[in-house]
Amino acid sequence: MFADRARIIIRSGKGGDGHVSFRRELFVPDGGPDGGDGGKGGDVIFEVDEGLNTLIDYRHRRKFAAKDGEPGGKRRCHGSNGADIVLKVPQGTVVKEAVSGQVIADMSGDNRRQIILRGGRGGNGNMHYATATMQAPKYAQPGQEAKELEVLLELKVIADVGLVGFPNVGKSTFLARVTNATPKIANYHFTTLSPNLGVVDLEGGGFVIADIPGLIEGASEGVGLGHEFLRHIERTKVMIHIVDAASVEGRDPVDDIHKINAELAAYNEELAKRPQVIAANKIDAIYTEDEDPVQRLRDEFEPLGIPVFAISAVSGKGVKELLYHVKSMLNELPQEAVIFEQEYDPELHLVDRNLPFTVEKSAEEENTYIVEGPRIEKMLGYTNLESEKGFRFFQNFLKDNGILDQLEALGIQEGDTVRMYGLQFDYYR
Repeated sequence: MFADRARIIIRSGKGGDGHVSFRRELFVPDGGPDGGDGGKGGDVIFEVDEGLNTLIDYRHRRKFAAKDGEPGGKRRCHGSNGADIVLKVPQGTVVKEAVSGQVIADMSGDNRRQIILRGGRGGNGNMHYATATMQAPKYAQPGQEAKELEVLLELKVIADVGLVGFPNVGKSTFLARVTNATPKIANYHFTTLSPNLGVVDLEGGGFVIADIPGLIEGASEGVGLGHEFLRHIERTKVMIHIVDAASVEGRDPVDDIHKINAELAAYNEELAKRPQVIAANKIDAIYTEDEDPVQRLRDEFEPLGIPVFAISAVSGKGVKELLYHVKSMLNELPQEAVIFEQEYDPELHLVDRNLPFTVEKSAEEENTYIVEGPRIEKMLGYTNLESEKGFRFFQNFLKDNGILDQLEALGIQEGDTVRMYGLQFDYYR
């Protein structure tokens, strides 16, 4: 089975924790803080590999993780950074957030390598928190937490032209005749299980054409293999509808075109609006003396701006005229490739809230408790404690961050003193 879709869980590396230590040297009994910083966690990187054409590597393994950063050490030693993990994918792979289906990255065009999840920052060692009033900080910053995300990988074939049509109308035969592709050809109702790509060589430049597997009614709702392959048409600029003009299997070619367009519109309305050409195939098998089926197709669709070409994929009759017309259509269309824009940024959705603080009982002053740390400093920096609203925010901050619980666990009593940098207040429940 052609592996063009996979669901995996990716995880960046956690940042290494900062270290708490103090200089201990001969004749220096009270050395300053010298705890080193933690190393950065590894990134999760997606990279295009030209040698790949499926996502089979992600079908049987679901979890991929970068390495964590190492913690800091004594004597200002910096922890080593965690190793990145590089996930190789075929060109044309779209990375989506699994729950919402929003696009994170489109690995096509100039985008050959992209960081999807960044590793956590390493935490600062306690040497960073020494101040004139706090010369021996006993806390360090924990490393930033790892980020984990479930993503959906979808391979969307990159081709200028897509062949669409019901099974057994001659798409594979047509592709084999006009390109260097060698598709398997047999009389089954789902012959083509994977998109076959080929290059059409013409004077003045060629184009890439893809045989999209035969559609059936209900394909847009996932019936048969519809959803598995309709996504491959999304990048194509022009679509060639191949129909069996001779009705060898009893199909009505006019009805087939309407049904296919209905499936395209149901899956993605933009697809049904793409420029189209109808290839009325198997004209060498038309033996009816009644209404000419090719003329019937022209009467139905050419007034809608969809040209009809009578061809025989077996003998090659009419094929060259069709190809040159398609080339002229491509020349008039914008040349840039269809790239899916980013809709979901993991850096904005997976936010780190990890800042340290400590709560301890004072060894020097009786009935006094000290609360310190970057989280406290940051909160005090943007809170006006002189206003009623600001003080209520301050109380909620102490409660929501578990600071009151820690004070009570240390045995604080009503009337005891709590000190935070320059702030001091009495504790009451």
